[in-house]
Amino acid sequence: MYGKETERTLENMSFSNVRLSAFPDFVKACALVKKAAAISNYRAGELEHRHMQLITAACDEIIKGLHHDEFPVDVYHGGGGIGINMNINEVISRLSGDEVDTVEHVNMSQSTSEVNHTAMRIAMIHLTRNLIQEIDRFNIILSEKSEEFRDVQTIARTCWRDGLSVSVSVLFEALHDALKRNRNRLELLVEELHFINLGWTVIGSGDGASEGYRSYILEALHDVTQLHLSWPENLYAAAQYPDDIARLSADIRICASLLMKFANDLRILSSGPEAGLGELIIPEVQAGSSFFPGKVNPVIPEMVIQCAILINGNNHSVQDALNMGETYLNLWEEMMGFLVMDNLYMLTKVIRSFGTLCVRGIKVDVERCLQYSRSSSPMLMKAKQEFGYRMISDWIHQDGVSGLQNRMDTERGIRKHERGET
Repeated sequence: MYGKETERTLENMSFSNVRLSAFPDFVKACALVKKAAAISNYRAGELEHRHMQLITAACDEIIKGLHHDEFPVDVYHGGGGIGINMNINEVISRLSGDEVDTVEHVNMSQSTSEVNHTAMRIAMIHLTRNLIQEIDRFNIILSEKSEEFRDVQTIARTCWRDGLSVSVSVLFEALHDALKRNRNRLELLVEELHFINLGWTVIGSGDGASEGYRSYILEALHDVTQLHLSWPENLYAAAQYPDDIARLSADIRICASLLMKFANDLRILSSGPEAGLGELIIPEVQAGSSFFPGKVNPVIPEMVIQCAILINGNNHSVQDALNMGETYLNLWEEMMGFLVMDNLYMLTKVIRSFGTLCVRGIKVDVERCLQYSRSSSPMLMKAKQEFGYRMISDWIHQDGVSGLQNRMDTERGIRKHERGET
């Protein structure tokens, strides 16, 4: 259903093999933008009623999820995303019939940059809210596991040396708190995404779109999206500085890093079963080795780690692209948006799998944890409180940990004698 401009983009500017059709939420958002634009142009007296009806009907089909295989352009191409907008225009035009022109009607009063800018934020609002819901579900699982393991003591290790006695639950509590802070920041960043520049064309001046069209576009957007979208204070800044996307990207990376840290903890604490730490027992979801019979690897935590590495790489590209917004337009905003949407898709799916396939089924080797909790390090800490850091250090240096008890008993006897106690 697409036309010559889409074909030219496929021939001239396709290199990554990442297709527009791989981002269904963005395709739907583009259709919502085109529908709102057609309604606004009609209300402004610039588009005939029949043309408006044909365009909106075509958009509704795309919004329902139909025809998404008709969007084959590479999302990473030059021209500030021109191939994306033209692919959308051409499919809507073809669905609308011969009397609806791709540019004169479907793209009336619009530029590529503002269409992509707006559709991207509509899609990211939806995708970020999905991620927030998955974080909330994951945190419920963490709370349940924390309560389950509250009475199980183990040893806390710092610098991979024995530390203090601690409840197994604190690992789950700590991640719960960190993710809660992160999801609260994500909610604030979603609010930033509600500022869009549709109606102000390429650079924010509004040239090429009528005042009549502009007076209706926000209302029409609300009608079709049910979102309270508005214009930012400075429309030129909106065209030049997509820092809202960069902030969202950074926070998604932080969320992935939190999960990566916890996934690494699980791999280490469940290591073994005979020659590792073996405190935790994670669910066995599939065979872990084609070489070792019966060997089961921590494949879900390892999947989380791989996801976090990919997200970190995408975020690095996003921050670089923010720097590249030369003069009056950031031509790389589309690339930033698709990288962030990719991260949102990946992280939402991986956190769901992490919770349901791994964390929910974690068990504890209570006896082994209890054995670890009775190691000498917690005892040394109590001894330090009684006799002081330097004295304990000297005794250990002279007699080792095994001789510490005799040293403490002797010192207690001396102190009793000095106090006149028998």
